[in-house]
Amino acid sequence: MTRFAAAIAGVTGYTGMELCRILAGHPNIDLTMATSRTEAGKQLQDVYPFLRGLPLGELTVTAPSAKALKDSCDLAFLAVPHGAAMDLAAELYCLGMKVVDLSADFRLHDQKTYEAWYALTHRHPELLGHAVYGLPELHGEQIKNARLVANPGCYPTSAILGLAPALTNALIHTGDIVIDSKSGTSGGGSKPAQAFMFCEVSDNFRAYNLTKHRHTPEIEQEISLVAGEALTVSFNTHLLPINRGILSTIYTRLAAKVSKERVQEMYEEFYTNFPFVRVLPYGSLPETRFVRGTMFCDIGVCLDPRTGRLLILSAIDNLCRGASGQAVACANLMLGLPPETGLNFAPLMP
Repeated sequence: MTRFAAAIAGVTGYTGMELCRILAGHPNIDLTMATSRTEAGKQLQDVYPFLRGLPLGELTVTAPSAKALKDSCDLAFLAVPHGAAMDLAAELYCLGMKVVDLSADFRLHDQKTYEAWYALTHRHPELLGHAVYGLPELHGEQIKNARLVANPGCYPTSAILGLAPALTNALIHTGDIVIDSKSGTSGGGSKPAQAFMFCEVSDNFRAYNLTKHRHTPEIEQEISLVAGEALTVSFNTHLLPINRGILSTIYTRLAAKVSKERVQEMYEEFYTNFPFVRVLPYGSLPETRFVRGTMFCDIGVCLDPRTGRLLILSAIDNLCRGASGQAVACANLMLGLPPETGLNFAPLMP
């Protein structure tokens, strides 16, 4: 059995934590390096007690070093914030290493768009053309040959997967798409912030970043490629009082009269060869609890004959499918493995 050595740069955030959980049981990828400036010298089990008793728990966290990563690993996951990732990614890329970047630094193809939405100068725009957007269902073949993969954001994953079949089949008008998304609090990261404290979130439900969420251009970029024309969407985000999960309800208008059976058929056909997207039977609607801790994206469609609207609902786990699990799927492809390797988790129930 072929085995590969991998590193996590920035192991102490939620995406680094989820990568540890997944790689602890991966049959082909061994986590051999984990870096952190603040936790260097500790064992992973001291940082994440859930790893105690597992072989991975005894791995010692080290300070970040691009040369050390290249000398000892086949691939690196970058789980550091946007802005910080671009320099390390560039250094590793120049050293010839395979990189999966979980930040936003290489998701957007256009430098000016990135700088406008993230209020940050992109220091390595020459790599934007080399980065492949890491959504296996749309870009699997390119990911296989990539050395730099930009792992998608969590909200965009749910929205793009929900819209792709409708846009591919010209089912809907492209000028009036509303994406209403709701996320658990882990989407805000692990750093303490008042907005995510228990007393602020519990028994509450609120909208945030309306009209200005940074994932907007990412969604528009990818669905424009699918549709073959430049699209603008209304993307609206809300915070749920749960730890994990995203539920997106996407409002669209049908381009022509079509039966609910035909819509269902188009969605099922589009994802026939992609086992991590489950198109639910017509009339069944996705729930976050049924994808918790997994790579599944559950999709349900609902046709409203009175208004001519097609409602598309998608549910994912934001930390697994929306971040670390998707990064591992991309790494699998880059290393010549089936994308589902080490990712066949059943949902965490109840």
